[in-house]
Amino acid sequence: MAAPLLLRGVPLQCLRFAARLLVQPSRQFCLAAASESNKPEENVSSAEETTTTLLSVKHPVRYHSLDDPDYRKWRDKEEEILRDIEPITFLAKDIIHSERYMDGERLTVEDEKAVVEKLLAYHPHSEDKIGCGLDSIMVDRHPQFRHSRCLFVVRTDGGWIDFSYQKCLRAYIRDKYPSHAERFIREHFKRGSS
Repeated sequence: MAAPLLLRGVPLQCLRFAARLLVQPSRQFCLAAASESNKPEENVSSAEETTTTLLSVKHPVRYHSLDDPDYRKWRDKEEEILRDIEPITFLAKDIIHSERYMDGERLTVEDEKAVVEKLLAYHPHSEDKIGCGLDSIMVDRHPQFRHSRCLFVVRTDGGWIDFSYQKCLRAYIRDKYPSHAERFIREHFKRGSS
């Protein structure tokens, strides 16, 4: 008995069978579509009906309309939240990703004040982050993810600990916009629930 022909470890006979399954319904659909214009609807064969039924959409996608009041309310609130968080988001990204600060450098008094008041104050574990007291805020490489820079709380005892500005923003949004927060976070943050 001859060994079966294999293509990437799959017997050729199986591949041919799978190809027939994929191609055959589309042929029936084409036949049904071509013959549909020539026949009244009651003459459509059961094979054509099955194919047409399989290809129909049971639940069509509902596109939101600007006229829909719920959709408009959501978009208005979304724009309001974006306007609210945009300045501090821009500042945090600028501090972390630009060359304004070198690794391990303290923030200026102005930037530090903004970060403490508009971000760190809303961190879910801000008291734990500050610990014995806040000396300053700095930007540096994350100890585990060396390609990432992040913000750090420098404590009065000389210790320092990182904090996520995104966690701060999510907590702020949940506090200020409770009825829209989860949807906004799901749509605008990479990791929505943490």
